[in-house]
Amino acid sequence: MGAAPDHQRLAAEVLGIRGAPPDLARRLVAQALVLEDRRDAWRRAGERICRNAPAAPGVYVLRDSEGRALYVGKAVNLRRRLRAHFAERRWRGIKPAMALAADAEWTEVGSDLEALLREAALIAALQPEANVQIGAPDLDARDVPRALQRDVLVLLRSIEADSVELVAAAVDGRTMIQRTRRSGADLAVHAQRVMRFFRSPLSRASDERVALAPIVFSWLAQRGACATRLDPHDVGTPRDLRARLAALFADARLLHERLEQR
Repeated sequence: MGAAPDHQRLAAEVLGIRGAPPDLARRLVAQALVLEDRRDAWRRAGERICRNAPAAPGVYVLRDSEGRALYVGKAVNLRRRLRAHFAERRWRGIKPAMALAADAEWTEVGSDLEALLREAALIAALQPEANVQIGAPDLDARDVPRALQRDVLVLLRSIEADSVELVAAAVDGRTMIQRTRRSGADLAVHAQRVMRFFRSPLSRASDERVALAPIVFSWLAQRGACATRLDPHDVGTPRDLRARLAALFADARLLHERLEQR
C-alpha cells in the first residue's frame, strides 16, 4: 500500500492554504477533488450541448442530470449563447446551480417577441433556481400608451419559412401563440381558435397563470412598432378573420413592413 497523502502539503501547494490542521486540510482537499470532478463533468456537458445547439434564435432550458430546470434564457444565436455559459472563465464565479448543468433543450423561434413570451412562460412554469425570479410584467413600469393596452392579434415571422406566428394578447393578460401556414391550408381552424380565445371569459385557471400580455403591449410600443396587427373586434366571425388574414398572407410586404387593413 502507498503512503497516505499529505493533506497539509496538498492544501498548501494546490489550494494555497498553509498551516491548516490535518483534519481541516483533509476536508479541504476532498472538497477540491469533488469540485474538480464536477468541473470536468460540466466541461464535457458544455462541449456536447454546444456541439448540438443550432446557430439560430431561440429559447433554452438548462437542466441537471435529474432533469430539474436550472436556468431559462433566450438568444439570438443559441450555440453562441450556450458557449458563453460554458466558457472556462465562467467556472470561477459560477453559481452553484449552474455548475450542475448536464443537459439542455431549446425551441427555435422566428422573432424576439416570441422569444420573450416563451422565455417568460417557461420561467413562470419551471421556476428555475438560477434565474432571477420576477413577478408578472407591470404595465405601469413599462410606460405603455393606453391606446396599445387592448386586445390585439400580431402577425410575426415564424421559424418555418412557409408559416406565420399569430400572437394573440388580451387586455385581461392572457396570450396565445398559433403557428399557421401562409398557404391558408389550416387557416379555417386557426381563425376559429383565435376568435374563441378573444371571446372566452377569463377563467379562474388562466387567472392563476402569469399574465404575459403586458410583454406584447410593451413590445408593440417599442421594437414592434412596425409589426402588422389586427384588432380582433373589427371582425365579426371566424370567416371574416380568415379572409382578413388570407389577404395579409398573400401580400409580399408582410413581415417586412406594417400593413394596414380597413
